[in-house]
Amino acid sequence: MSAADSLDPRERARHSRRDFLDFLTRSSASVLAAGATASLAACGGGNDPIIAAAPAPAPSPAPAASAAFAFGVASGDPLTDRVILWTHAKVADSTADVALTWQVARDAAFTQIVTSGSLTTTAASSFTGKVDVTGLAQGSSYFYRFLDATGASSTVGTTRTLPAAGITSVKFAVFSCSLYSEGYFHAYDAASKSDALYALHLGDYIYEYGSDPAKYGNDNVPGNRVASPANDIVTMNDYRTRYALYKSDANLQAAHAKMPWIAIWDDHEFANNSYVNGAENHNPATQGDWVTRKNIAARVYHEWMPIRTPDASNLLKIYRRFDFGSILSLHMLDTRIEGRDRQYDNFGDTDGGIARYLAGITPNGSGVRPDASRQMMSSEQQNWLTTGMGASTATWQVLGNQTIMGRMWFPASVLTTFASNPAGAPAAITAFLTAKATRAAAGTGALTPTQTALLDTTTNPRLPYNLDSWDGYPAQREAILQTVKTQGKRLITLSGDSHDAWFNKLTSLAGEQIGVEFAGTSVTSTGFESVGLGSAGSSIDGSILTAQLGSAAIGAGLGLIDDVGYSDTTQRGYMLVTLSAAAAKCEYVFVSSVKLPTYTATIGRTVTVATTTTGTAAPVIA
Repeated sequence: MSAADSLDPRERARHSRRDFLDFLTRSSASVLAAGATASLAACGGGNDPIIAAAPAPAPSPAPAASAAFAFGVASGDPLTDRVILWTHAKVADSTADVALTWQVARDAAFTQIVTSGSLTTTAASSFTGKVDVTGLAQGSSYFYRFLDATGASSTVGTTRTLPAAGITSVKFAVFSCSLYSEGYFHAYDAASKSDALYALHLGDYIYEYGSDPAKYGNDNVPGNRVASPANDIVTMNDYRTRYALYKSDANLQAAHAKMPWIAIWDDHEFANNSYVNGAENHNPATQGDWVTRKNIAARVYHEWMPIRTPDASNLLKIYRRFDFGSILSLHMLDTRIEGRDRQYDNFGDTDGGIARYLAGITPNGSGVRPDASRQMMSSEQQNWLTTGMGASTATWQVLGNQTIMGRMWFPASVLTTFASNPAGAPAAITAFLTAKATRAAAGTGALTPTQTALLDTTTNPRLPYNLDSWDGYPAQREAILQTVKTQGKRLITLSGDSHDAWFNKLTSLAGEQIGVEFAGTSVTSTGFESVGLGSAGSSIDGSILTAQLGSAAIGAGLGLIDDVGYSDTTQRGYMLVTLSAAAAKCEYVFVSSVKLPTYTATIGRTVTVATTTTGTAAPVIA
């Protein structure tokens, strides 16, 4: 397999405009030929007594030299009365165990220690150590640190438990897709300086690719940000070395030390475009058994991340729930490893899997869609999700989700022209957007016959561009959305993976809005701009029509993708999400560059969705 073959169609698209256009050519031809239409929360503890600041008994035996805490500290998976604390401690040039004392205090000087204890890091766990600190007060902030027997100290971190009641809002920093070789982790630094209280990471915390220049992310490496080890990671030592590389980054350490993280994996923590029984970037002939590699990757993730393990007997099961008082229930999903079927576009079909997709969503004579059994998650996880949402009384039901859930369907007229005659693409885009603008301004009666045909999904079908996302599993998405509708819940998905910024409606296959989606750009990984499509954002979301329609063009669904209200296909950064009983607000924070060691951070757009009684909402985009 060549180096280029190690990339899935989505990654190749970002790496090569020609490949992207070839994919669109195949996809568009299939659509037009088919004439398709697409229609763990714990109880809050009381105030803990403050105990004297005397250190816990010194662990024994003491090492001959001080341990180094080279990868900082982290906390995660907060509940109302507990939180996970993490560190890495190792004595240089030694494989001896390291005995540590951990301390949690009310103050940074540790004069008011709340609780303390001991743990040991060993070679068996790559010298990482975690402790589940219990007995904490709900909605409270704490300082924590680790000490070895010589008195050497880690950096001091701050963490916070979940609120049980009495809060008016919650603010999160939301990240995804942090490719080390692609640039500096400025988004983590910016978030550590924000007023966010909790961090969510939606996956691709690491990438598996080696340092081969032909591999994704290695064609413009800034500074010394070269992947280590040099090969794609496969063995236990490979994965551990890659996590160590990432956690050596000062900006990532700062973000971990600032606030508790709630993280979920996506594919690159394993291998690109993973699913239950394999991955696009896994070759059994050269990389061994997939199950072995998958289990190694899961074990190392649990070692190096501040995650509470829901099931110690099954490290591949990491979906879990966090309740933030009456404001929200956060359901962290695994739509990648635990139950996903093979992607439609991963069978090597000449049309990129579109024929399989069209056959799957087209109801048979009995009205049943053939792909009804295809899944992004297991039936067990789906039942856990829908049951949990049904039982929750919180204002918002929030999904921590890997890939885009909204319907990202482009008009075939644009894709066909774009693929067969790129020079004619601007005219095709203008024709489609003008038809939408005309209908918005003057109604359907003002449309020409050509414009009417452009807006008719029978004559101009819509086509999903990424079958690795929820668009490739429409039946299960539809089932979840219909359950949310029946339950009368207010749904928000927070999504990663795409490397671009989006605000989307979540609509059923019939076009009914069920919820909304805030999808974040990447920390560093390249988006549409890498294939010369960076300027496409304003056409995708319709904001290019402001010259004709004024502010009415913003968030009105007048772009190339009907359900997109906002898109940025150029910039890197993170999302700052604030939820209250009245509204959900997302600030899309962008950094000036990931290729330079210094940066500035700005807010690109702010999208606010007001609470409604129906679970749907009209956004305000500013």
